[in-house]
Amino acid sequence: MIMSLTSFNGAIELGLIYALMALGVYITYRILDFPDLTVDGSFTTGAGISVIMIGQGYPALIATLAGMAGGMIAGACTGLLHTKGKINGLLAGILMMIALYSINLRIMDKPNLPVKVQEGLFGSIVRSEVFSLGGVSWLYATVLVVVILLVWQLLVAFFNTDMGLSLRATGDNKRMIRSFGGNTDRTTIIGVSLSNGLVALSGALIAQDAGFADISMGIGMIVIGLASVIIGEAIFGSRSILVTTLAVIVGAVVYRVVIAAALNAEFLKLETSDLKLITAAIVIVALVVPTVSRSVKQKRQARRRTAELAGVVPGKGGL
Repeated sequence: MIMSLTSFNGAIELGLIYALMALGVYITYRILDFPDLTVDGSFTTGAGISVIMIGQGYPALIATLAGMAGGMIAGACTGLLHTKGKINGLLAGILMMIALYSINLRIMDKPNLPVKVQEGLFGSIVRSEVFSLGGVSWLYATVLVVVILLVWQLLVAFFNTDMGLSLRATGDNKRMIRSFGGNTDRTTIIGVSLSNGLVALSGALIAQDAGFADISMGIGMIVIGLASVIIGEAIFGSRSILVTTLAVIVGAVVYRVVIAAALNAEFLKLETSDLKLITAAIVIVALVVPTVSRSVKQKRQARRRTAELAGVVPGKGGL
């Protein structure tokens, strides 16, 4: 058996939470065409702020929203460094990621900070036995589906507003937007801020689900986010903002299920320490397969055109 029902359930739950982070990466990577590495730091920022505030007695909802706000501030700083400071986007993200390591340590006061799962935003249902199927409770996963779909709809609605359309257009052609009098600096800052807010929200929920926040938990998040985006687009394509954002969510879930299946497959003999290797392999396959498929299709079409020009229809012989 490759994966138990319990492992599958856990992969679905984690995938849904990581989908928020993947949506954030999608905003910068696909919409803004901005190589933002702040993600690795803002993920931990959201986790650290939420856990420390819950520990101080604040309601989990307030703590979670505060974590999201912390990520948005970090993203805004990256956007300001790029737009106003005229620093290369990649370098601005790296600088902010490095700065956030120290900032997160200040926030948490120590590298690892525990929190009771029951005190989290969904603490009362995480370990619930209600709505069981096959000996596994699906209540938490169901609630997460509702929450993620709500966030998805809000995000799609935002991208169809004037500001959202300006943000999408900024990623397509900044020069054209400026020629129409648009403020591309503002839309870039808003986009990067929103992106890191979603990433931090994901970090806050992951920390509450796991029962701790760790200073290094954000390392590699950008790769996981990209993997989710690429997998989702490979499955659904990128026809519209509605379909593509849904594809990113599905991609995040598929990614976690594949990871869980690989780790649980005894014949592969993989360990938890191999997680980064599996992630890299998934991203490579997701990137290479569509490219190879497209190349094969183009060569087939080229051969068909050549045959037609030569007066030969493939499969029917010559004249």
